[in-house]
Amino acid sequence: MAVAHNGRLALPAAGQLHGTVALSGKRNWSIVKFCNGDLMGKKLNCTRLEQRQQIINAAGRRPPPVCMTLTADFVGEAKLRDQEAEKRDPRTVVAIILGGGAGTRLFPLTKRRAKPAVPIGGAYRLIDVPMSNCINSGINKVYILTQFNSASLNRHLARAYNFSGGVTFGDGYVEVLAATQTPGELGKRWFQGTADAVRQFHWLFEDQRSKDIEDVLILSGDHLYRMDYMDFVQDHRQSGADISISCLPIDDSRASDFGLMKIDNKGRVISFSEKPRGDDLKAMAVDTTVLGLSREEAEKKPYIASMGVYVFKKEILLNLLRWRFPTANDFGSEIIPASAGEYYIKAYLFNDYWEDIGTIKSFFEANLALTEHPPRFSFYDATKPIYTSRRNLPPSKIDNCKIVDSIVSHGSFLTNCFVEHSLIGVRSRINSNVHLKDTVMLGADYYETDAEIASELAEGRVPIGIGENSRIKGCIIDKNARIGKNVIIENSEGIQEADRSSEGFYIRSGITVILKNSTIKDGVVI
Repeated sequence: MAVAHNGRLALPAAGQLHGTVALSGKRNWSIVKFCNGDLMGKKLNCTRLEQRQQIINAAGRRPPPVCMTLTADFVGEAKLRDQEAEKRDPRTVVAIILGGGAGTRLFPLTKRRAKPAVPIGGAYRLIDVPMSNCINSGINKVYILTQFNSASLNRHLARAYNFSGGVTFGDGYVEVLAATQTPGELGKRWFQGTADAVRQFHWLFEDQRSKDIEDVLILSGDHLYRMDYMDFVQDHRQSGADISISCLPIDDSRASDFGLMKIDNKGRVISFSEKPRGDDLKAMAVDTTVLGLSREEAEKKPYIASMGVYVFKKEILLNLLRWRFPTANDFGSEIIPASAGEYYIKAYLFNDYWEDIGTIKSFFEANLALTEHPPRFSFYDATKPIYTSRRNLPPSKIDNCKIVDSIVSHGSFLTNCFVEHSLIGVRSRINSNVHLKDTVMLGADYYETDAEIASELAEGRVPIGIGENSRIKGCIIDKNARIGKNVIIENSEGIQEADRSSEGFYIRSGITVILKNSTIKDGVVI
């Protein structure tokens, strides 16, 4: 088949075509003329062909026919589409969400709950973030590894992500894998770290249900961000990497809190250091313009930090855990740095909002940041929602209140109060003449009836919520807390750390934390 300069499609005489046929030149061709140069729905640029013919005629040469193989083109495009679909096939990916350790830096919020079960955003829990990212990315095979204080986390997962009343998963599954004892001396240990936790359940990736799994996505359960994991997995597969690490540029102030890496101009990780300090930290500074940052941004953020989000080829992961590093307990501090010289580790840039909710200060600031205009992270995204358990709560009831730069979650009662730059959780109750500023109130697990409230007040006890004429600033109020009338919580002395658990509160990083189920009596000043 050939296309002449005037847009005519020529085929050998052996091929029979129905339509307008003519002869052209000395060769025996059957010629079909397409109006306006349209070929299979795609318009040919006849003007350029005519210009090319005029140039060649002036040179006294005869142009060769332009050969096209439609079948080959269509087959090639189909193969390309199939390859792209295969690289984005979420059915070949399994996600493992790590429940974290004891959560000492988030204490006392982790006194009775695992880190991923800590409430955030007024109506959610931290585990909802990676779970929702998996759902929105099409990944429906998820394991959650738990060990510490996992009762409330297990309860939330059962309510929110089951097959009957919650989010459904088709042929996928959401399974909680709690630390458990197995036969043998090693089987009597708790999880010793992130890598050891996955190692203790390595057999799950070798059974029949995992035969189609190609890549394993390792996630943390205490981060706040929105990410399409399949973009990450697709980049991992296209690069041919053995391991991929999601990373982001970061400044000097927080660099020592993260694993830092150096990469070459192709994005390959050449060295990795977990939470370096001093001279070791300075040695990890790089030119982050290689990630696409402007010169100004690169000067502000000279480090590349790991987000603790990894993709492993399944066989590589099993080999690393079982044979190559059988005693390594942690991915970030042991396996990743030791693998940088032997395996192809690829850095994947995620230059969007991401926060590690690992400390009381970061928890406090991340929650209050949700009230900004516009917020750096928003739960209000209809195309990629953050899911949680269904509570069937009514709208909040607000009577004669002033609310400025704040979020009020559903099912709350606010009466004649002033709420400023604060976040109010579900089922909260705030009474008359209360002034709340820079406060994160996690809400309550249940309601008290009017009769119960009246009975408690008559007996001199404190109902759930905040009593009249109280003034609170710079505070985290955990669930079911009872704060009486005329209470002042401001930490006016600027105390940074204090353990007053017998009185119902702690002070961490200058932030007052009212304990879950605690009572602050009338007239107390903190």
